[in-house]
Amino acid sequence: MKLLIVSVGHKMPDWITAGFNEYVKRMPREAQIVLLEIKPEPRSSGKTTMQIMEAEAQRILAALPQHCLRIALDERGMQPTTKQLAAQMRNWMHEGRDVAFIIGGADGLHDKVKQAAKQLLALSALTLPHAFVRVLLAEQLYRAHSLMHNHPYHRE
Repeated sequence: MKLLIVSVGHKMPDWITAGFNEYVKRMPREAQIVLLEIKPEPRSSGKTTMQIMEAEAQRILAALPQHCLRIALDERGMQPTTKQLAAQMRNWMHEGRDVAFIIGGADGLHDKVKQAAKQLLALSALTLPHAFVRVLLAEQLYRAHSLMHNHPYHRE
């Protein structure tokens, strides 16, 4: 199973890349995290926010593998506990499907992307910088996988 993190944005700060890469290297082969970076629409193009989000949505949807389970990160999505995320991960592994977690750009995700998703997921009720979300998501995927395998990383 691949856990795809499809994220609008590139040329991240070094600390974002280092944090993300740390959790990627910890994941085992059977639950590999793969990053697909989507080029953001230039903010200086004179386009409206909605036009920018629509252009990014087209890039996102074109980049997604056809048969993967799509989960859009959105502040109005469900907020699972780590145990619930681990249970979901176990189900995904049994199904043998790749899962794509979709992170929008600075303006969020266009409704087209949210509607194409099977689920909306929120990592927090707080507003988070979109670049930081990829690090937080990678850590939570690692934590959920660790919990599934009784690894001592997760503590309660």
